[in-house]
Amino acid sequence: MSERQQTGARVAVWRDGTARTAGPDEPVVGAFDLGLGRGDGAFESVLVTGGTTPRLPAHLARLTRSAQLMGLAHPGDDAVRAVVAAVTADWPADVEGACRVLLTRGLGDGTPPTLVALLAPVGAEVLRQREGIAVVCLSLGVPADFRAQAPWLLGGAKTLSYAVNMAALRHAHAVGADDVVFTSLDGRLLEGPTSTVVWAAGGRLHTPPVDTGILAGTTQARLFAAAEADGWPTAVTPGTVDDLAAADAVWLLSGIRGAAPVTRLDGIDRGDAGLTGRVRQLLAR
Repeated sequence: MSERQQTGARVAVWRDGTARTAGPDEPVVGAFDLGLGRGDGAFESVLVTGGTTPRLPAHLARLTRSAQLMGLAHPGDDAVRAVVAAVTADWPADVEGACRVLLTRGLGDGTPPTLVALLAPVGAEVLRQREGIAVVCLSLGVPADFRAQAPWLLGGAKTLSYAVNMAALRHAHAVGADDVVFTSLDGRLLEGPTSTVVWAAGGRLHTPPVDTGILAGTTQARLFAAAEADGWPTAVTPGTVDDLAAADAVWLLSGIRGAAPVTRLDGIDRGDAGLTGRVRQLLAR
């Protein structure tokens, strides 16, 4: 197998109790699948590094939680492990990959859910953004405490309904930025469209509370656990944009991109006080 074939786009689908691979152009989801027609499903993005997925367990747990919040049938962790193993088999150890696991409601009405895994190399733009990103702050238009009282808004679930998130990123690109920090209607920090917000201030690492309806970040949780073990205190803090502006450093954390330092916030250049190296060392443990 050539290197190009080894690192090309890959697909696996869970069907009849078995993980089956398919060509990237081969149809694996029906046109009437509710994940396609209504975005009725959940997903996870898992980094493939060294040919393996060492962070998969945390993503399995979060996918299960998303399915529970959505009342979505789940074929089980073993099924997810099987489709991930199918697409990552023989993946070159020196090529980072982005594996997306998609779980949808299928055709509905008691039919089996759809489970698909997709794998492709981590893109050049993601690699570039690891070195620094320009960010704009945008309002999500809901009060910070509203989604905790509105389960129909699916706060805390990683759903396939990402149209608003992608529109926010397109707006950021249109104004010369790379990414977004969402804020609540009352000015509280929430999250990025595909990331968790973390900032350093007062000798601590901070992140917003999940009771605002944001997604619990797997990378943020891993960083905070490693930081506490290393003597760097952490805190869950209901911050504001002003807190980010005054912080020693700000990062957007995600499973594929890792810790991307914010180098410009709402048009104003900012530094990281030399802390990004320490953050990366902690995440590498």
